[in-house]
Amino acid sequence: MNIASDPLSDRELVGRVANGDRAALRLLFTRHHARVYRFVARQRGSEAMADDIANEVFLELWRQAPQFEGRSEVSTWLLGIARFKALSSLRKRKEDWIDDDDAAAVPDDSDTPEVATMKQDKGAALRRFVDALAEEHRTVVDLAYYHGKSVTEIGEILDIPVATVKTRMFYARKKLGEALKAAGYDRGWP
Repeated sequence: MNIASDPLSDRELVGRVANGDRAALRLLFTRHHARVYRFVARQRGSEAMADDIANEVFLELWRQAPQFEGRSEVSTWLLGIARFKALSSLRKRKEDWIDDDDAAAVPDDSDTPEVATMKQDKGAALRRFVDALAEEHRTVVDLAYYHGKSVTEIGEILDIPVATVKTRMFYARKKLGEALKAAGYDRGWP
């Protein structure tokens, strides 16, 4: 079966990687590297570290593919590995990294300059407020809103019960709402 002519599912590709198929690993890398990189960059706050860790995730995929049981999506499994690698690198390096990039909202072409500026300001403020959350709250917000993960998938990635994910999300939203209000922003978008 030719990988290029017949798109395989991620699970099928992991099965092929388990059997030593380097082309399958390259295809999984192509499909998931950007997502893993963004996740790690947000966790670590360093693009250079994120690139190294993202590459380590795919080396780990190569090693661990035979143990993949398919109980979660491959992307969820990879983000779980990425989270572990990012935390491990934090333990190894006792340095504090500062996130330089603001996740300012990209203005819609139809927005007036004033509305676009308001969106950028609010987006930058929101990212600062997310960054100021406790790690347990910041991580669930990051996975839910920046990576589109469901509550169930977040629980699998973080290895915590779904109820805990919901509780953390509730308190994170509450803190973000309070921070936005204190900064003079309404909760809606301009």
